[in-house]
Amino acid sequence: MMKRYTPTYYANNIFEVNPVFFHRIKTNVLLLDLDNTLDNYKTTNPSKRVVNYIKQLKELKIRPIIVSNNTSNHVKNYARALEIECITRVYKPFGRVLKKRLNGLGINPQDCIVIGDQLITDIACGNALKIKTLLLEPLTKSEFFITRINRLRDKHIRARLQKCGKLNNWKEAL
Repeated sequence: MMKRYTPTYYANNIFEVNPVFFHRIKTNVLLLDLDNTLDNYKTTNPSKRVVNYIKQLKELKIRPIIVSNNTSNHVKNYARALEIECITRVYKPFGRVLKKRLNGLGINPQDCIVIGDQLITDIACGNALKIKTLLLEPLTKSEFFITRINRLRDKHIRARLQKCGKLNNWKEAL
């Protein structure tokens, strides 16, 4: 069971990860969760630090794509503001929909990394598809009700991963 939730890499937040890191691990497509990974779920427009980070990625020819279980226009409007693609209704942790959508975009999963703040959805989805994963700490404590329930389980799994030394800091890969 722990293998399903073990991330390839770990960071406190996406903004501490130098975009050059993604080239070093031979990744040119970032599959980014939105809520509590890039911004608070209540945020309607990207923050300046998100805009700047996405700009850095694009300058390095890294393709950021927002990947969300959400079905609302919120995700589409947020992605549009960043001038990047988004994939909605992914049904994480199940990888079937994401795999199909990546194939439709002509993206090889081996060129990707799934980045998110939840073990039970983001990391499990990436691992199901054998895609590299980067686990982050949630940016805020403000969350959807269902996410708060998932966090209870997530908290215990994180503690076990930490105790077993399975949260590999992204800096160690440099």
